[in-house]
Amino acid sequence: MYQVRLADKKVEKQLNDLPSTVFDRIDKSILSLKTDPRPPGVRKLKSQTAVWRIRVGDYRILYDIDDKKKIAIIIEIKHRRKVYI
Repeated sequence: MYQVRLADKKVEKQLNDLPSTVFDRIDKSILSLKTDPRPPGVRKLKSQTAVWRIRVGDYRILYDIDDKKKIAIIIEIKHRRKVYI
């Protein structure tokens, strides 16, 4: 079982600013990382060596995995148009 943490207050604000319908889906995806930090459909970003991405509709969750400590750290939660800039 992995722990899921938010990297900083910026990510917490991004999560709180989501529309309620999107929030529920993203929250479910984040919590599922506890049991499987590399679920089907997850991709490792080529531009950044240790960053993984989950698609949730038009939003993206970027996170890092520390397998030794069993932690998934959420780095960003943004709309797909803004996340890769």
